[in-house]
Amino acid sequence: MLKQGDNAPSFELISDTGDAVRLDDFVGKRVIVYFYPKADTPGCTKQACAIQDIGPQIEDAGVTVIGISPDPPEKLAKFRAKHGLGFLLASDPEHKVAEAYGAWGEKSMYGKTYEGILRSHAAIDEEGKIVAIKNKVKPLETAALWEIWKES
Repeated sequence: MLKQGDNAPSFELISDTGDAVRLDDFVGKRVIVYFYPKADTPGCTKQACAIQDIGPQIEDAGVTVIGISPDPPEKLAKFRAKHGLGFLLASDPEHKVAEAYGAWGEKSMYGKTYEGILRSHAAIDEEGKIVAIKNKVKPLETAALWEIWKES
């Protein structure tokens, strides 16, 4: 399990625009990576829109946001456009990045258990170190994560 001070696992995924998104491209910048189960569902929309609502504050703090789900890039593009999201969305269909961040695991619904995305987030500093990480978060928790850099 990842913890504060660990190196953030690097990744390369395809974004909603069809371009590659590499964590290594953000060295020297602060990054929030968050994982959500499925684009355009109520909880995931609430999470993304809460982040979007504070977009100017996040940008002022010099933080880049990357939302990651197993959805294909085309679905992510529709989700981003529908809700006017101003941050990157990336596709992790084989959930390898989610697994690396501890955001993939056992879930249950209506008495059935299955494997899936655990809503999670991580704050990564300019050197690629994890500043904060949490799994099984509530949709509105991710929007507050940027505050760890608010005063710096």
